[in-house]
Amino acid sequence: MQVYPNRLKAAVEQKLAAFYLIFGDEPQQKLEAIQTIRDVALKQGFDERQSLTADTQFNWDTLVEATQTMSLFSARQLIELELPTGKPGTEGSKILNMLASQANPDVLIVLHGAKIGKDVQSSKWFKALDKLGVYVPCYPLEGNQLEQWLSQQMQLAGLQASKQICQLLVDYCEGNMLAAKQEIQKLALLYPAGNPSLEQVEQAVVDQSRFTVFHLIDVLLAGDAQKAVKMLYRLESEGIEPTIILWALSREWQTLQALLFARQAGQTPNWNQHRIWGSRQALYNAAMQRLSLANMHTLQQKLSVLDFAIKQSQINRPYVELCHLCLMFIPFQLDAMPLDYGLSD
Repeated sequence: MQVYPNRLKAAVEQKLAAFYLIFGDEPQQKLEAIQTIRDVALKQGFDERQSLTADTQFNWDTLVEATQTMSLFSARQLIELELPTGKPGTEGSKILNMLASQANPDVLIVLHGAKIGKDVQSSKWFKALDKLGVYVPCYPLEGNQLEQWLSQQMQLAGLQASKQICQLLVDYCEGNMLAAKQEIQKLALLYPAGNPSLEQVEQAVVDQSRFTVFHLIDVLLAGDAQKAVKMLYRLESEGIEPTIILWALSREWQTLQALLFARQAGQTPNWNQHRIWGSRQALYNAAMQRLSLANMHTLQQKLSVLDFAIKQSQINRPYVELCHLCLMFIPFQLDAMPLDYGLSD
C-alpha cells in the first residue's frame, strides 16, 4: 500500500504495519517519516530499536539474527535497515522474501534508502513486503505543495504562517526542505512570540535553495524565465560545470525538435519513444505551444556556437551565455543578439 508522507501519521496511528518501505531523494521527509513510525511504535511497546546498513560488507544473516533475538527487557523491537542503493541484491532479496513469509507481530521492520525505480517496485521482495506493509515515496515538494508544507511546519513551530512569508521561504529554500526546516526552527528561536514580520524573516533567513539541471529543464519547459535565471545562478554558485547544462539543453532541444516535427506532420506525440512519462507530458505540451520550428533552428545554431566555444576556448563567463540560451527556450526574442564571448588571455 502506498501512503504519501503527509498522510503517514494518520495511517500509522490507525494501524501499525509489519513493514515500512521509505525511499526517495528528499531527506527531510524521510527523516520525518522514520521518526513518525518510531514515535507510534514506542507507544505500542516497540521499545527496542536496532539500526543496520546494508552496505557492500553487510552480512544478511545479521538481519535474520536481529529479528530472532529479543532483549531481556523488551518483548517487541523495531529494526531499521538502510539500503543505500535501494537494492538488496540477490542474497538480500531472498532474506527479505523469507521475512515477509514469516512476519512476526513483535518485530517491526523499516527499510529506507535512495529513490527507487519501477524495476525495484516490481521486484518479488518489494511486492512481498508492500503486500504486508506501507510504501512511502519521498520526493521534493514544489509550488503549492511546498508552500502548504511550510505553512504546516511554521504552525507546528508556533509561528504565524502568512502567505507572503511562506512564499519567501519557498524562494529561499526550494529544493532543500531540510534547510527550510532549520530556518523555521531558527525563526522560532529568534521570535518566540511567533509573529515575525516579513522584513524580519527576510533578514533572518539565508538563501539555501538547491536545484539540479533536471529542475532547470522542467522550469524552462514550463516557461518560467524568472525562476530559470535564479536556478542558473544557484547552479553556478554550486560549481556545476557549464558543459553539463549545455548537454541537458542540447538533449531537450533534440526532444522538442522531434515532437514539433511530429506535430507538423499531423502525428500525436510518441511519449514512450522519448521516455516522457506522466505529468512531464504537460510540460512538453506547454513548451510546444510556445515554440516553433523556427525557434528550434535558431536554438540549434546558438547551441552549436557555444559548444564549439567551450571546447576550443576558455570563456570568462559561460553562465551568461547559458542564460541567453535558456531564455530562448521561453522564448525571449534574443536571436538577433550575438553571444559576445569574452575570451581570457
